[in-house]
Amino acid sequence: MNWDWNAVADFMPHFWDGLLVTLEILVLGSLISFVLGLVWALLTRLPSRWVRWPVGAVTEFVRNTPLLVQLFFLFYVLPEWGLTFSALTTGVVGIGLHYSTYTMQVYRAGIDAVPAGQWEAATALNLPRQRTWTAVILPQAVRRVVPALGNYVISMLKDTPLLMAITVLEMLGEARLFSQQNFHFTEPLTVIGVAFVVISYLASLLLRTLERRLVP
Repeated sequence: MNWDWNAVADFMPHFWDGLLVTLEILVLGSLISFVLGLVWALLTRLPSRWVRWPVGAVTEFVRNTPLLVQLFFLFYVLPEWGLTFSALTTGVVGIGLHYSTYTMQVYRAGIDAVPAGQWEAATALNLPRQRTWTAVILPQAVRRVVPALGNYVISMLKDTPLLMAITVLEMLGEARLFSQQNFHFTEPLTVIGVAFVVISYLASLLLRTLERRLVP
């Protein structure tokens, strides 16, 4: 195998562009999945079955269909109904929505893990239901699920190359385009492979730090 450092140097400007897009997708997608997942989890605990059942049906459908199919639907089908978004916006929303159905289950497990005595203590103190959730239950539940949420962040990072299918030029998209134009495949693919490993490792270190600080 012939390794060409000049090809690496030529690829680096494209790599940085792709890296910024990948990180943007990861950060925004994670925020959407964390917030929306918590919303799903709280809605499924409402007493009204007219809320719980539709939410459960939608989240199960999203969770059990491939992310790539959902991206194609958002990018190619919605414009036929008059809803058109940029490829990057579609990718961020798609990946955030998809992973929100997984984080919902994580939040649900965290809420169920809060000891029953905490609910009883809040009731004994006559705390309003909203105050019980925001001040007692959710802070404990979120601390317990930090490690699991972190795993989904890393999974989301590894799924960002799927957005190349809807023309988003993240790291793999930039590498593929560069390779086709310059007939160098080994160098750009190796660079992004190393980048994914490094980013995943740094994310793991950050998550361990958060876990030590937050998990009781």
